[in-house]
Amino acid sequence: MTEIHMPRLSDTMEEGVISTWRKQVGDKINRGDVVADIETDKAVMEMEAYDDGVLEKILIAEGETVPIGVPIGIMGDGSGAAAAAGTSGTSGGDSDGAAGGSATTAASSESGSPETASPGTAASRPAAATDSDAVPRERPKASPLARAVAREKGVDLSTVTGTGPGGRIIRVDIEAAAEATTHTESSQQSAPEPQRTESSESRQQGQDLEEIPLSNIRKVTARRLTESKQQAPHFYLTSAVDVTDLVSFRSDLNERLQASGGPKVSVNDLVVKACATALRANPSVNVSFRDEKLFQHNRVHLGVAVALDSGLVVPVIPDADRKSVSEIAAEGKEKAERARDGKLKPDEMSGSTFSVSNLGMFGIEEFSAVINPPEAAILAVGATREEVQVHDGEFVVRKMMRMTLSADHRAVDGAVGAVFMQQLTSLLQDPIRIIA
Repeated sequence: MTEIHMPRLSDTMEEGVISTWRKQVGDKINRGDVVADIETDKAVMEMEAYDDGVLEKILIAEGETVPIGVPIGIMGDGSGAAAAAGTSGTSGGDSDGAAGGSATTAASSESGSPETASPGTAASRPAAATDSDAVPRERPKASPLARAVAREKGVDLSTVTGTGPGGRIIRVDIEAAAEATTHTESSQQSAPEPQRTESSESRQQGQDLEEIPLSNIRKVTARRLTESKQQAPHFYLTSAVDVTDLVSFRSDLNERLQASGGPKVSVNDLVVKACATALRANPSVNVSFRDEKLFQHNRVHLGVAVALDSGLVVPVIPDADRKSVSEIAAEGKEKAERARDGKLKPDEMSGSTFSVSNLGMFGIEEFSAVINPPEAAILAVGATREEVQVHDGEFVVRKMMRMTLSADHRAVDGAVGAVFMQQLTSLLQDPIRIIA
C-alpha cells in the first residue's frame, strides 16, 4: 500500500486544495503521471506520482482543503487490498470504508468523497449498487482555473455549459454564469415586493450578507502582510517624477523594437529596469531582515506584483539588473499571463529581493504598498498625469508620476532610502541611462 500525501509545493505552503483529480479509482498510474491539480497559496499546480500502481481509493474530495502531509489517496496493485488495508487499519473500522482516525479524512467522507470497496463487492460495481449516494457523480469537465474561480464566485459547475475544447468549462464560462446570476438577482430585486412586517424585514436583512471562502492565495497574502505590518516598522518616501522624456523615449524605443520584431515595452518595464539599476548602485536597499539578522543580497531579483481574481501573486524576474528592457518586458508579460492561468511554478514566485507594485493603469495617482517579507522595501508606482510645472522659469505642462518607497526601518535608514529614490528619479528623468 502506498499513501498519496498532500505535498509541499511552495516554500510558504501549509495546506492545499484538491482542485481536480486527474486520475480516478481503478486508473493505472505510472511514475511521473499527473494525479491531481493542487491549489496552493500561489497557484494551481500539478501533483505527479512518485511510484507506479493503481489508484485504489480517494480519501479527499475535490474542493477540500487539507494540511501538507495528510493522506489524500491510496495506491496499490489493483486488487483492492491496499484500500481494504487502509480501511481496516483505522480506528473503529467504519463499515462505509472511510479511513478513520483523521479529521480531514472523516470530513471528506461526509462531503461525498469518492471511495471504493474491494473487487467483487457490490459497492465496487456501480451497476449493482443499492445506495444511489454510493455511486460517484460524473464531474463536469473544467480547467483548474475555472474550478478555482467557480468556488470564489459561488457558481455550481453542474449548471454551466462549457465552451472550451470538448465542452470543457473554462474561466469565461464561469464569469458569464456569475454575471447572468447577478443580472437575474438584480431583476428579481427590482420587481415589486409584497409588504413585509418588521420581523420579516429583519430576517430578510440577514440575507444581504454573503460569506465568500478565501482562496489559498488570499489566505497566505492576508497572513504574511499582516505579519509584515505588525513586525516591520514601515516608513514611506514619495517622489514626484517628471516622466515627459521617459514617455517620449518609450515611444521611440517601441518603434525600433517593433521594427526588429521585438516586444513592446511598457512604462512599468522601464521602472523595473531603473529599479534594478538603482539597486545595483545602492545595494544597501537590496537587503532582507529576518531572525534579528540583516542579509545583503549580491544579486538583484525583482518581484512584480500581479493582481488575480483569487488574490495577489508576485512573479520574480531574476537578475533584472543584467537583463535588457526588452528581455524584462518579454519575461514579465509571459510570467504575468501564466500567473493568471495558474501555471507559474513556485520557484518563479520565490527569492525576490525587492518588489514593484504598479496601480497606475487603474488611475491611482499615489499609494503606499505593504512590504513583501522578508524583503526590506517595495516601490508603489502611480499613474502618469499632465500637470503644470515650473520648467526653466516658465509654466509648462509636464507628465508627472508619483512613486512611494515603503521601507523596513530595521534594515533601511531614512537617508539610505532617500538616496535610492534620488537615484531612481534621476534615471527615470534621463531614460537613456536606463539602457546604457
